[in-house]
Amino acid sequence: MKSPDDPVPSGDRTMARQLVKALQIAGHEVDLVSSLKCRLRTPGMLEEIALDAGREVDQVAARWRAQGVPDLVMTYHVYYKSPDFIGSELARRFDIPFVTVEASHAGKRDRDEWAAAQAISSAAIRQADLNICFTDRDAEGVAKLVKPERLAVLPPFADFSGLPAVRQHNDEAETVELIAIAMMLKGNKLKSFSLLAEGLRRLKSRNWQLTVVGDGPVRDDVEKMFDGLDLVRFVGQKDRAGVADYLANSDVLVWPGYREAFGLAYLEAQGAGLPVVAMRSGGVEAVVDDGRTGRLVEEGNVAQFAIAVDELIGNADLRNSMGKQALAFARGERGIAIASARLDALLKRVDIG
Repeated sequence: MKSPDDPVPSGDRTMARQLVKALQIAGHEVDLVSSLKCRLRTPGMLEEIALDAGREVDQVAARWRAQGVPDLVMTYHVYYKSPDFIGSELARRFDIPFVTVEASHAGKRDRDEWAAAQAISSAAIRQADLNICFTDRDAEGVAKLVKPERLAVLPPFADFSGLPAVRQHNDEAETVELIAIAMMLKGNKLKSFSLLAEGLRRLKSRNWQLTVVGDGPVRDDVEKMFDGLDLVRFVGQKDRAGVADYLANSDVLVWPGYREAFGLAYLEAQGAGLPVVAMRSGGVEAVVDDGRTGRLVEEGNVAQFAIAVDELIGNADLRNSMGKQALAFARGERGIAIASARLDALLKRVDIG
């Protein structure tokens, strides 16, 4: 997927950077082996990407022979649309341990047009000395390919360093500030925007405003979904500090999260003291504690979604209670320091000779 040095913001890039930092905090020296993007938009791209990756492997191998071989190679986010061509091959050539982080496996892809790409992804997962998953859902899929001792779960985490911890919005204000943060892309993101717009139209409350942070190639389509909702404003893409400012001046994160892997935005919002309203979909349950840090409703059920949002709009005490618990959960249980220690402990299970 995206390299940590990719210029385009995304959850993938953020998590890649956080993994590097978590490893460094634990005392590991991290070298970015390759920035080659192996994301397949269509199954037909497989051969071209494989050729590019083969050349990349040869270049890295030559560099390692000249400068020294690392103790371990790690590949992030291995799945059928982003099969691992590089880390697994380098590990084989140099006989060093291989670890994947956020690997996933969907059995149905063995039988459709993605079967060839899935086969490469599955081979890397089977080869790995350890596969570290972020959610139980992903772990269940990977468990079909490997023995339990080669599988572990590391709960999703976020880096809150340099970000304000206390929500600054005035509870005496008449308007409750809702916020959604997401890239505007086709597929599941666009579906989430559709569910959000439909849910907002069902709200009984009128004392709210929604700020949408994010941009992307289908922004025009997204904005059309909210036609007639005058209480919605679009502010475009923001950097890390800009997102933090909007979170600090908001009250509730509202984002359906349709088929999300897990969603870093949920942790970032909770780390700013905001409760969350989302759907029990994909890996969202790995980052939102229903009834404690927010509300999770049935996937695709916009009526339930609207009821949950209405509840938080109309109850400042509940917002504050959930917000405080969200803050403690995100910054305490899911901060980068504890994740670094967990990650280090998992890597110590791998024999690096």
